Amino acid sequence: MERRDFLKSLGLGASALAFPFVKNAKGDMVALEKLPNIVIIMADDMGLGDPGCYNPESLIPTPHIDRIAAEGTKFTDAHSPAAMCTPTRYSLLTGRYPWRTWLKKGVLMPYWPPLIEPSRMTVASLLRRRGYKTAYIGKWHLGLKWQTKDGSKAEEFYSQDKVFQTDERLQWKIDFSQPVGGGPTELGFDYFYGTAGCPSNDPPYVFIENDRLVAVPTKMSKEEWRGLPGFLPGPMADDWSEENIDIIFADKAKAAIDRHLRQRPNDPFFLIVSPNSPHIPWLVPEFMKGKSKEGPRGDLVALFDWVVGEIDAHLKKLGISDNTLLIVTSDNGGQKGANGHKSEMDFRGYKGDIWEGGHRVPFIVRWPGKVKSGAVSDESISLIDIFMTFADLIGIPLPDNAAEDSWSVLPALLGKSSAKPLHEALIFQAGNGDLAIRQGRWKLIVSQHEGNRVQLYDLEADPGEKRDLAADNPSIVVALSALLEKYKQQGFSRPMIHKT
Repeated sequence: MERRDFLKSLGLGASALAFPFVKNAKGDMVALEKLPNIVIIMADDMGLGDPGCYNPESLIPTPHIDRIAAEGTKFTDAHSPAAMCTPTRYSLLTGRYPWRTWLKKGVLMPYWPPLIEPSRMTVASLLRRRGYKTAYIGKWHLGLKWQTKDGSKAEEFYSQDKVFQTDERLQWKIDFSQPVGGGPTELGFDYFYGTAGCPSNDPPYVFIENDRLVAVPTKMSKEEWRGLPGFLPGPMADDWSEENIDIIFADKAKAAIDRHLRQRPNDPFFLIVSPNSPHIPWLVPEFMKGKSKEGPRGDLVALFDWVVGEIDAHLKKLGISDNTLLIVTSDNGGQKGANGHKSEMDFRGYKGDIWEGGHRVPFIVRWPGKVKSGAVSDESISLIDIFMTFADLIGIPLPDNAAEDSWSVLPALLGKSSAKPLHEALIFQAGNGDLAIRQGRWKLIVSQHEGNRVQLYDLEADPGEKRDLAADNPSIVVALSALLEKYKQQGFSRPMIHKT
């Protein structure tokens, strides 16, 4: 089906949902209304059952997230395209499923090369076409080009299979005084302040501003951190603090907004804030210790909520909150909660799993006057849809070689009812590379590591995925298997203008 026909079938026009566009004297399409600022704040491993607005029995206080949910719309069937961070981040920025890349499982290791090719359109480069100033603050984890002192290849230092057996001294071959390539500022972002990988457990332990490290590491990470969950020893800046990572990111996010308003007050901005919390190894700043009843992981969820509150308060202080589309979400499911806390409520699985607990995530959107307040939506959506949704929002048609798997969910964001689901189907990826396809109530899991063994679940009757119905519904298994294979072979899954 062509994209225009699909939109017509919903009774919608691509840009008519939010902004009517007209041609100016130069022939350029311009919005009759002011385009909104866009801010995405994405947690690292926050589960659906962590925020109180999703789980009344949560052991973690999240007053800021809860308030934003009350002021906007909360989605109960939102998903990350993968159950781990690198692939989800790839899909969010490109609108393309991560298993279409060379990374077929897991996440990028330290010093691995960029996953996004420089020619690919990103959601940031898309928004720049409408005059947006763009910034990315926080964890990147999509690869960079590192230079070495002896010409050796930095991407060969670590492997997924032997990550903890690597000779950590190899890292000193990297010339940390040189620029890093292939990062955010080469992929549509005007400004970047963050880290190469997971800030709290992936070396090097130093911040990067645009394409330069803010300091040259001179020593190894603290010996007392060795052996913490998932922690990889490596070069560290002299002033590095595990506990202060997200405090710094919050300050840098606010500074980026301030700088934009000084330099381009009449233009909209697009900001992604990607804090570290609540990722391992769960080292908590003093002012957050004991905030939750769950323990250190819960305290870091509370820290993420604090970051959300800091940024939201800054938007209100500057008087721009009413014209800002704010999204609060997570890059995948959470780790298992402690002390009886249900980080994924009654859904099966956790981060890395193909089950719902691995990829069903909080997703809250607020845009005063446009998005309904206090609303709840059960529309099935994915973080991969952000690309096409923003394209519809700003009225830019996409070429067929961009956002190949992104569907516009703008109607759902704006509370527009539709007789049909906004997706034909959704695909999810586990940490081990297994795939699942979801169409309506049915979810088919294909276990590639078990000889392509399939499982079928009826999520309406069995949201906890306890009863495999594959043997009882062979026709549904065949149909979903064929659709999954079709998506894989044709290279896209969204409605296309030129392809059929």
